[in-house]
This record gives sequence, C-alpha cells and structure tokens, in this order.
Amino acid sequence: MAALQGKIQANRQIVVLLLFLCASEGDAGTVRYSVAEEMESGSFVANVAKDLGLETGELLARGARLVSDDSKQHFRLHRKTGDLFVKEKLDREELCGKADPCVLGFEIVLEEPLQSFRAEVRVFDINDNAPVFPHHRPLLKIPESTPLGSRFPLQSAQDLDVGLNGLQNYSLSANAYFHLHTRFRSHGPKYAELVLIKPLDREEQPQVNLTLTAVDGGSPAKSGTVQIFVMVLDVNDNVPQFSRLVYRAQILENSPNGSLVISVSATDVDEGTNREIAYSLAQNPEGILQTFHINSENGEIRLRGPVDFEDVENYDIDVQAIDGGGLSAHSKVLVEVVDVNDNAPDVLVTSISSPIPEDSPLNTVVALFGVRDRDVRVGGKITCFLQGDLPFVIKPTFRNSYSLVTGGALDREKVPGYNLTIVAMDTGIPKLSTETIIEVLISDINDNPPVFKEASYTLTVRENNSPAVFIGQVHADDLDSDENAQIAYSLLPPESGDLSVFYYISINSDNGKLYALRSMDYEAIQAFQFVVKAVNGGPLPLSSQITVRVIVLDVNDNLPMILYPLQNSTSPCNDLVPRAAEVGYLVTKVVAVDGDSGKNSWLSYELLKATDLGLFSVGRQNGEIRTLRLISERDHMKQKMVIVVRDHGQPTLSTTATLNILLVDGFSDPYVQLRDQSKRERKTNPSTKYLVISLAVLSCLFLFSVTVIFLIHIYQKIKYRQKQFTTSEHFYYDCSFPSHLIDGQGAETLGRVCPYEVGSATGTSNSEFRFLKRFMPNFPVPSGVVERSKGENESHLPSNLDLDSPRRSEGCPRMSDEYM
Repeated sequence: MAALQGKIQANRQIVVLLLFLCASEGDAGTVRYSVAEEMESGSFVANVAKDLGLETGELLARGARLVSDDSKQHFRLHRKTGDLFVKEKLDREELCGKADPCVLGFEIVLEEPLQSFRAEVRVFDINDNAPVFPHHRPLLKIPESTPLGSRFPLQSAQDLDVGLNGLQNYSLSANAYFHLHTRFRSHGPKYAELVLIKPLDREEQPQVNLTLTAVDGGSPAKSGTVQIFVMVLDVNDNVPQFSRLVYRAQILENSPNGSLVISVSATDVDEGTNREIAYSLAQNPEGILQTFHINSENGEIRLRGPVDFEDVENYDIDVQAIDGGGLSAHSKVLVEVVDVNDNAPDVLVTSISSPIPEDSPLNTVVALFGVRDRDVRVGGKITCFLQGDLPFVIKPTFRNSYSLVTGGALDREKVPGYNLTIVAMDTGIPKLSTETIIEVLISDINDNPPVFKEASYTLTVRENNSPAVFIGQVHADDLDSDENAQIAYSLLPPESGDLSVFYYISINSDNGKLYALRSMDYEAIQAFQFVVKAVNGGPLPLSSQITVRVIVLDVNDNLPMILYPLQNSTSPCNDLVPRAAEVGYLVTKVVAVDGDSGKNSWLSYELLKATDLGLFSVGRQNGEIRTLRLISERDHMKQKMVIVVRDHGQPTLSTTATLNILLVDGFSDPYVQLRDQSKRERKTNPSTKYLVISLAVLSCLFLFSVTVIFLIHIYQKIKYRQKQFTTSEHFYYDCSFPSHLIDGQGAETLGRVCPYEVGSATGTSNSEFRFLKRFMPNFPVPSGVVERSKGENESHLPSNLDLDSPRRSEGCPRMSDEYM
C-alpha cells in the first residue's frame, strides 16, 4: 500500500513539472525555466538565444551577461551557443527555505544597443531531506484517571522539503492504549495527537513506550522516528482549563525583544498543589521557541527574537498548562505579524554606458536598472526620478525595470560629466527612499573651430635682421579636448596669387611661432601682410583664419649721399667768389640726402677743414656756405674746404665733401689763366721721369749681381772636382798605377787603401765608374810614366788590394755615396 501511494505521488510531481514547463512562456515579458535542486554544476538548463529569438552568436557579439536579483550568480551563460548552465549545485532549502515555489530571477543584458530580458528559473524540490524530530526522548505525564478520547499533541517533525516531498503522515507503533490522529496547522507542518482508547492503570503499567514515525511523500519516501515515554500519574481529578481554546494576537514587525505579544490563562478547580499551574511552549518547532518565550507563572508570551514580515507572516503556537498534579491542558495562539514600511527600495544597476558622445540623439540609452521593495503590502508603488534639472530622463521598460536615456542636448565644453542621482521612493508610511549615484561622462566630438585670441596681429621686425629670427607668435584656442584640440598652423597665399611672402616668413605648425627667413630691407619694403590658418585635429577638421601684418623698422644703415657738389669727377669743382663779396654772401650750398627714414634721415652739416676757418661758415641745417667776413688782399686766392655731413641715427653715419673756392676780382680771365698754368705745370714736372729711370737702374744692378753669384758658384764646384781627380791613371782600363804614386822602393804613396770602387765584376757594364765618367775626362798619360808589365805592377801593389772586386776601408766614405 505504501509503495502504491509513493508511485501516485511521483506521478503527480511529474504532471506538475510538465504543466509548469508548458506555462513557462505565458508571460511575454519574462522567460521562465525550471530545474531540479541538487543538479550538478554545468547541468544544462535551456537555450536562451533560441527562446529570445536571437541569432546564433548574437549573444557573444553583443556582450551578453547575466545580472542576478541577489548578490550571487547561480547560473552561467555560454554566449557563443546561447546555452544556460547551472553554475554550482543548487540547494532549494538553502535558497528559499520553506517558500514554495522557489524562483531565482535574473536579467540577460545585451550591449550595442543596450537591451535586457527578464528570466526566472524555478528550482523544484527533490526528496533530499528526511523528517527530523527536535526532541529525541519526549516525556508525557498522563494521569491514570484521564478519560477515554483525551488527546495529547505531540511534537511536530521538521522536514526541510516542501510540497509532496515534505512531511505527509505520521504512524505509531502498535500498543493497547493509544492510537494516532494527524492534524493540520493553518501555518506550519502537520502534527500528531495521541488519543487515549483504553483506560490507564498505573498499578498495572506505570509507563508506556511508544515509537512515532514521520513519513514524507517523496519517492522513495524518507522517514524519521522518535521514542515517546508516557508516564502514568496518580489520579488528579481535574485538568487545567484555558479561558480560550484559540488566542489571536498581532505584533508589528521589528518590535524589540521583550515586547508583550499576549497573555494566556488557565484555571484548575483542584486544591493545593494540584491547582498550581505552570505554562510552557512545549511541542513547538525550534523557530517558534527561538522567537517567543512564555512566563511559566503568569502566561505572558513575549518576543525573544526579531520578527520580520518578509520572512514569516504568521506563527502558530501551542501553549501548555500543567497543574501541580501533572495534569495538562493545551491551547493555541495564532500570532499575525503586521507589516510596516521598514525597507527602503533597492536600486539594482545592471548596465551603464559611459562615456557617451556629446552629439548623442535623444532617447539614447545610458543605463539600465531595476527597483524592488520587500515591503510588498505597505510599501505601495515605487516611483523613480532624477534629482536636479538635467538632460536625462527615466523611462520604464517593464515591471520594476527602467532605462536612463538622454532627454536633452549635451555639450562637453559646458559640462564634461554628470553625477546622476536616481531616487527610488515608495508610497508607504513613512515614505522611504534610496539614492543611487551614477557617473556619466561626456566624450568630445570636434564641434568647435579654433579661435584666435586677437582679431588681427601686428608684428614688427628691424631691417638687416638675421635669417630665421623669431618675430612673433600667433595663438588659437580650441574648446574641444585631446586630438580635437590639437592645432596646426600654416600660411595661406594671398588672394592676388603673389607667393613672395613665403620667401620672407615661415611658421612653426605646432606652436604658431613666426620667423623671418631672410634679412629685411626697409628701403625695399616697409610692410606686408599675410593670412595664418589654424586647423584642429578632429576627424572632420575645423579651421579659422587671421590676418598678420608685419612692419619693417628702419635702422641707420645708409650713409648720407652728396648730390652737390659732385665728388666723383676727375677734376674738382671750383666755385668763384668775388673779392668784393659782402659778409653773409651765399657762396654755394651742399646738397645731400639719406636713404633711411625718420631721425636716421635727418642731416646736419659741419665745416671739418678749411684753408681759412674764419672766412666761411656752413649752415648746420641747410648746408649753405656763406662768408663770415670781408675778403682781403692777404687771403689766398684758392680756398679749400672739407664739409662733413652727419645723420641723426644710432650709430651716427657721416660723409665728407670737398669744395674748392677761388677768390677772384672777375669771373672769366683769372679762372682761365689758372687752368692754363696748371696744365703747363703738369707738362714740365720731371719727377715722374726720374722715378722711372731709378727703377730701371736698380733692376739692372739686381740681375747683374744674381748672374755673378751664379757663375762664381759653378766655378768653385768645377775646381773642387779637379782636385779630387787630377789624373786619369786611376781609371786606366788595365788598372796600372802611375809611377808618380810609387816611390823608389816600390811603396805606395797612398797612406791607406782608397775606399773608391776602382773595378767592377767581369761582364758588368753598369758600375759606379759609369757614373763618375759623366763628370771626369780621360786625361792623357804624362811622359814620365813608364809602362810596366802586368806582373811588375802587380808585384808593387799591396797584397791586400783586390783589383777584381770593389774594396773600401773603414773610415772612408764611398765615392758613389758622396756623388750619388
């Protein structure tokens, strides 16, 4: 019978599982799956990509990830295939406790574009826990006079499983006194009661031992047992009576420990110790004993631990009253936990896209987040909003899920980033709210052109500057950042097409510094202008232009130039002054100009030298030459003046002019006679002739001296060689010595062997004598020399003289060495 019942329960579980799977797609906004607890890590759950209608590989391409409702991830997603797997072994009792169904929620978040899907996995219970009794040896004291049909509640067995796998039934070992009756609690597990079916007789059997078995509905079924000891007491006629069979109470969640829940009371009509009643919370689950305690004397039930509506909404408490004789009565206390708004909403940010471009269109998704409130009944509806007036908007996507999107224009140059405060507020009493800050940065785009600091630039440079000299700098700013703010400078050709400006000016493209490429000449060009272009470095470059004017400053680099009188003619210019001229008579005027400008071209005139410094004066400003006094007969007829002309530059430059002034009685005859006289003087002047003759004589003397010295040198050299080689016998072919070199006894007059090479190897035509013969003649043999035979000659020669080979003695240099 038990096996049949187990099969029926197993079939019911399978049917329920199939019905849940069929209904998993009932809600279009949420994808639902189911798994059994205790599945191994890596167990397959479902193919998410297929269920969401996504293409293979789209999850990988869009960076899909899972965001769990709680802080722990229970599943993992294979983004390439779209398969969902169990990340670690699931224990339904640890995850959900006694809650049924046990549902784990999460979101599947996709990027580019930002999108999320809601998914839930229900964890089905398996029969992995057996019923357990909290007390191993409970003791019941029952008076022997207890009437038949009396009921005695027993402690409940605890089974962590739920549904069919939870506690289903109790069984009692065979005995003659009791049978078992199973009862249900409105909130809590089943419990058993012993029903007395035979009167007890302490004298016959003072103690009854029973075995209580708790069985769950799993397949196969699991069970737990406990031994119950029934002690039969002597007769106590009256049992305690509670004022109520069921007590009801309410208590606010989060009430402090020690708070009074309710007071129960029972009375006993017996006398003495039999009427003394003690209260207890026997036969209650461990959770109730940890949360409540009762005063054994007055029956007050108070809190021992915290109560939380979100965990347990109702408590079913069994209260026992025992009199002094051991008789007991039981009553039930139903405690309802009243929910209060004690939990602020939670904001769970699942994804943030930051930074975002400043040109993002309206309704660009910036972040995805969800909200939840554990105070379901009193928290009410949750509202979300942003603090401050910001260009962002919160929009709902589905239940308790929202997206943060752009709601206005963004400008990074004004606001580079935002700290967005998301406020989630419930409607409970009091209202509770949560603030979550999201940082959103704005990335730059190239939307600002470079801006020059000035409307135009005017630069100055002195003429005669060095090439590549720095003359100034232009600068532009760009409100953008990074490469969009990097500015490059360049020169633009003028509209006229004249490119000559590029021969004068160069610009550094990085910093806008301007340089003069060549030396400027103020007299050639006084000013010029050009256009500088500034371009930023963005993908679509923006530019600005500005006009730069360069003014060349004059320096004093030109000497004053004399226009009159002319200074480059072969004959000087003469001015005539009548001797009858009055004081202040205008003789002439020196006219000069200066190529510079300003102060550098201001000229002043001054008399530097003169034949008579007291006769004439020069106007400092105009260069006019006037007489200072009357001309007398003693004044020389020819007056010479040197006028210096200076400018006012720094440093001062000057030029001199020479003037000849003739003092005459008339303007024609004397002047002509003076010119004829000077010509005759030039014709009769003999100085030039004498100079030429002197140079010719000196040249002849020099050449004659050089020739004499050379001849003397040649003569001395020839004489020296004649002394060394006075006769030709030394070079005679038969090698005979002349007689004047031998005395009467046949001894040589030479004091030592001559070191000269006097012979050569036989057959050798190249000897050192060939070298000597070029200088020495073949002298005739003197008459006093007597020819001697070869043998005779050889007898008079020294024994150590070898005529067939070259010889030389120590201390004598070789002739060949001397003349070669």
